[in-house]
Amino acid sequence: QRCALGSVKPNIGHLDSASGIAGLIKTVEALKHRQLPPSINYEKPNPQIDFANSPFYVNTELKPWPRGTTPRRAGVSSFGIGGTNAHVVLEEAPEVAVSPASRERQLLVLSARTPTALKAASERLAAHLATESVSLADMAYTLQVGRSRYAHRRVVVCETAAEALVALKSSDAIAKEAIDNDASLVWMFPGQGTQHVGMCRELYASEPVFREHLDACAEGLRVILGLDLREILYPAAEQSAAAERRLAQTELAQPVLFAVEYSLARLLQSYGLQPAAMIGHSLGEFVAACLAGVFSIEDGLRLVAVRGRLMQAMAPGRMLSVLEDEVSLRAQLTGESLDVAAVNGPGQTVVAGPVEAIESLRVRLAAAGVESVLLETSHAFHSAMMEPMLAAWREALSGIALRSPTLAYVSNVTGRFVRAEEVTNPEYWVRHLRGTVRFVAGLETLYSPESGLNGHRLLVEVGPGQVLSRLGRRHEAARGVVALQPGSGESADDARAWHEGIGQLWAGGAQVDWAAYHGGLQRRRVPLPTYPFERQRYWIDAPRGKS
Repeated sequence: QRCALGSVKPNIGHLDSASGIAGLIKTVEALKHRQLPPSINYEKPNPQIDFANSPFYVNTELKPWPRGTTPRRAGVSSFGIGGTNAHVVLEEAPEVAVSPASRERQLLVLSARTPTALKAASERLAAHLATESVSLADMAYTLQVGRSRYAHRRVVVCETAAEALVALKSSDAIAKEAIDNDASLVWMFPGQGTQHVGMCRELYASEPVFREHLDACAEGLRVILGLDLREILYPAAEQSAAAERRLAQTELAQPVLFAVEYSLARLLQSYGLQPAAMIGHSLGEFVAACLAGVFSIEDGLRLVAVRGRLMQAMAPGRMLSVLEDEVSLRAQLTGESLDVAAVNGPGQTVVAGPVEAIESLRVRLAAAGVESVLLETSHAFHSAMMEPMLAAWREALSGIALRSPTLAYVSNVTGRFVRAEEVTNPEYWVRHLRGTVRFVAGLETLYSPESGLNGHRLLVEVGPGQVLSRLGRRHEAARGVVALQPGSGESADDARAWHEGIGQLWAGGAQVDWAAYHGGLQRRRVPLPTYPFERQRYWIDAPRGKS
């Protein structure tokens, strides 16, 4: 006897037209819990039923429902008194192959219509975590794909349930009100000086798309540089100091930084995130141009390698960041062998030139009460000291196929959106190397009502450090600035900073393709607390009668 018989009627009585669905619900629950529920109050069978010579028996106790060589199946019958008979066969759902968590850190996202509802949702999720054993990866996936998006949002990055529990109960988790659900993402690519050994090491280990593109760049540069850039980026511990010294050299710093920023951008795109516009700082504009299709990745790698090698061969110089506006500072450079290399913000200008001239200017500025800081550079970029290399640079550009951009980005040369006739002319890139980096003018263009960008601007620094994020936050119109990597010298690991950044983008209104974010891994939805509706009673009570 292998087939158990049961009935829901002894439990709840005859439900008339609902009796069939009651039996169906009971059977679904039995399949779900993999248990056979008893038929209560059963003592002995009708003597006319020959159970002994049949495969059937009446189940009288709760017991496990083991799985044999075939899936668990059950038949549900409902016989109407008028002669209507219905029978349905149920089979358990196939086992879902769930991938192991690909990341050490998971990104939990919550949203609600009000701040109080968001707080309640956090508390309910924390209570669930405290009492239920659940995969953090599946919990994160369920919150990402199985919940509506509301204005008030909160993000938690965690490695363990205990860490998530603490974060959900605290007020330190990233929480903000999304300005809208269609933010215009503006990608910002930093220039030389932000590179360091070990940048994006954790992402290289945990994010296949980033690793794939960085590996391709490394192979593309292997012959040009005569080395594997990964050996410089991720050396053994005992070789870190030597690698840091080599990476400080312009001829390596520029191609390595380009490769890292390009790979980070491709990782963002794999999550369904696309820039509405881009802006780079000096070398960073090459990343923007490559993503926009002005030149291929192969040509981009060759260009930045040649650019770095030619710059390395120039005479040493210095660069000085001065807290002074461009016009006032230029008036003090008359007759000097110095150039304005970059205008990064209102009252924030960089001057470049020979070591002695820079030191003389620094002393004069200090005497006048003007603050300045020497930058950690070996050369005077964007100055007359780069002119000896311009002919060789022009020749290198002549062999590159330059095409019209397919994505909008802002020029360092003009501070406006690039035009096809500009960037397809090699002379533009010669002026780009020699001329002033007009970063602040670029920000003004991006925030201008005539920019053509929809919604609010969400600035995203795509590269190591947070230099451009700090510059972006100083703009009076800045409402959302996100850095995806730790600042220089910070101890936070790059993978955590990356996922916190993705969470901030979502919290700020960016639309993330969460299925793509999980990289094709098989995740499943799990039961989680539902939305904490803030119910209010609006019933008008009848007035009490007078006694």
